[in-house]
Order: sequence, then C-alpha cells, then structure tokens
Amino acid sequence: MDRKIEKKKWTLKRIGAYSAAAVFILFVLYNFVFSDSSSKLNVERDRITISDVTFGPFNENIPITGTVQPIETFYLDISEGGRVVTKFVDEGAFLEIGDPIIQLENPNLTLNVMYNEAQLFQQMNSLRSTRLSMEQNKLNLMTQILNLRNQISKQRRIYQRDKELFGKNLISEFEFQESEEQYKYLLESLKLTKETQKTDSLFRENQIQQLQSSIERMEENLSIAKRQLDNLTVRAPIKGQLTSLNAEIGQSISGGQNLGQIDNIDDYKVRAQIDEHYIARVAPGQTGDFTFAGNTYQLIIKTVFPEVSNGRFEVDMHFEGEQPSGIRRGQTLHIKLALGELRNVLMIDKGGFFQTTGGQWIFVLDPSSDFATKRDISIGQQNTQVYEVLSGLTEGEKVITSSYENFGDNDKLILN
Repeated sequence: MDRKIEKKKWTLKRIGAYSAAAVFILFVLYNFVFSDSSSKLNVERDRITISDVTFGPFNENIPITGTVQPIETFYLDISEGGRVVTKFVDEGAFLEIGDPIIQLENPNLTLNVMYNEAQLFQQMNSLRSTRLSMEQNKLNLMTQILNLRNQISKQRRIYQRDKELFGKNLISEFEFQESEEQYKYLLESLKLTKETQKTDSLFRENQIQQLQSSIERMEENLSIAKRQLDNLTVRAPIKGQLTSLNAEIGQSISGGQNLGQIDNIDDYKVRAQIDEHYIARVAPGQTGDFTFAGNTYQLIIKTVFPEVSNGRFEVDMHFEGEQPSGIRRGQTLHIKLALGELRNVLMIDKGGFFQTTGGQWIFVLDPSSDFATKRDISIGQQNTQVYEVLSGLTEGEKVITSSYENFGDNDKLILN
C-alpha cells in the first residue's frame, strides 16, 4: 500500500531566501537608524586653513589710518593790511624765530603814527606848561603869605601899642579902632590866602593827573600804532619751514588775511580717523603701534576731537620714545590702536570664515583629523589677528578659519 509523503515546509532553499531577506531588512534598518544622515562635502586639505584654539594674552585693538603732521603749525595772519613791497624768502625756506618774510607798506598807518606822536608832544607840552604855571602861582602865593605875615607882625605891635595908649586915654577911640581893624584885616587876608593856596594846589594837582593820564593813554595808543607799523614786516614766530606763502610784490593784502603757514619740522604728530562706533572707548593716554622700515614704533593719544563727521572722529597721537627717521609730512601710517588692557582669553585666528558665519558657528576638526563638523560658538572682542572665543570651543581643538564660500549648506566636511 502506497504511503503519502508529506512535503517539507523548511527546505534549504526557503531557509536561504528568508535569511537573505532578513539580512537585507536588518541592513536597511541599521542604515536608517544608526548611519550619518548629514550632508557631506569632500574638501582637499591643502586648500583650507586649519588653526588651533589657543589660550593666552589678548589685547583688543583696531586698525586705524593716520596722517603725519607737524607737531606745531603757525598760520601767518596779519592784523593790518598793506601792499607788498619786499619779499625776503620763498616757499620751502627754513626760518629761525624773527626772520623777515615779507615787508608791507601802509601810508594810512604811517600817518596815524605821526598824528599820535604830534598829539603826544602837544599833551606833554601842556603838562610842562601847567606844572610851570603851578610853580609860578605857588611862588606868588608864598610871597603874598610872607608879606602878609610881615605886615601882621608890624600891625600887631601897632595894635598892642594903641591898645595901651587908648587905655590911658592918650589916643582917641577912632585911632584905636582903626588900628584894631587893620590888624584883623591882615589876619583874615592871611587866612584867605592860605585857603587860596590850598585850593589852587588841589586844582593844579588834579589837572596834572588828568594830563598825565591823557599822556599815558596817548603813549599806549602810539605804542600800539608803532607795533602795527612794525607788524608790516612779517616775521617768523617759530623756528620751522615756510610750507606756503601767498604774497607777491605789489599785491594788496587785507587785514586778517592768511599769508601762509610755518611748520615745526623738528617733531611730528599723527592725525588719525576712527569709526564713531568706538568714540566712547577712545580717550587720551591710549596707545597704538605701527611698523615703519621694519621697526615698530609707539604712539599715544593726546587729544580726542569729539566732533563726528561722515561717521568718523579724529584724534591726535604723539610719538612715544624714538621717532622714525625719514618720516615725512603727509605720510600715511597704518596703526593698531589698543582699546583695552592685556588679559588671558581663549582665541582663534582671524579668517574668511567670519564673513559667512558672522562668528556664530565654525567647522571643528574631529580628533582623527579626517573630517570636520559644524559647531555653534560665540565670539567676543577682536584685534587685527585673533577673535576672542566666549563659548563653544576648548583649548587645543582645531578649526577651519579659511573662507566657507564654497562649502554651501553642508554640515560635514570630509578632508582628503
């Protein structure tokens, strides 16, 4: 009798098929769950800049541009106008204090000086005449007083004699009264003459004081006029170089007009412009440095001008210590101005990455150095070489600081 043979459910072929399907499903699940789904970009290592995250001394500074100027400039402005008759030097001449530059003539000013001199001589003559008259009147009054005293002395004796005689009824009452009245008259005359002498003396003294005050004023006016006349010869007020002169022979110059300028070239300063963003952080005493002919030189801010024009304000900086030899007026200097004190911070090199990220993130290398990934960071202050790192990085890590312009939106860079 035939026996029915049951077909096997788990053949080798079926087991192999299920096994293959299971492996495929596991592979898909692994890639979906565990694999890196971030966007990647292959980058050649020699075309990027890799910098270390370091910890060390940091001083915030900003780059500014300054122009070399003379430490002192004197503008030749004349107080009185005139016509140029002599030109002693030309532009570019080196002058000592008091050296003549140009000579002007002003007939009106010359006549004014002569008039003031004549007025002064007239007042001085009046003063001398008044003093002479005072002395003569004083002598006359003194002579009158002397004569009156002499007459009083004689009349006193006559009066005393007549008084005795009248008491003895040897003279009449009329004769006695006449003698008495004459005596009293002479006493009153002396008193009045003395008062006259005193009043006249006071009047003459007051008159003399007025004349003296008038003479002093005239002398002062004459002195001013003579100084104005002397100023028609324009002289160098300081030692330096005549860098400009706007005057020619025969030219008429108005009072107050600028003729040029003299620069003190024994020393220089630097006039620099700074962005108004830093106006609250810039003050006298702050320092900066620049490189000239391979050497580094120091500058210090002496004056801050508060006026802002076109978004910038100006400062005057003086050289500290040695001044560069060969430096010239008008030369441009590129200066690093320090804004804060030296302190230790975490920092990274400056680079083109900042233009793309704004300092909000950066590519950080894996310890294997095979790839780099994005990481959020926070940037603080900066100087011409480095950025201060506030958070997101640790000392010793490596970051890409070159431009990210060609990296697109990729989150991971594979370094080849």
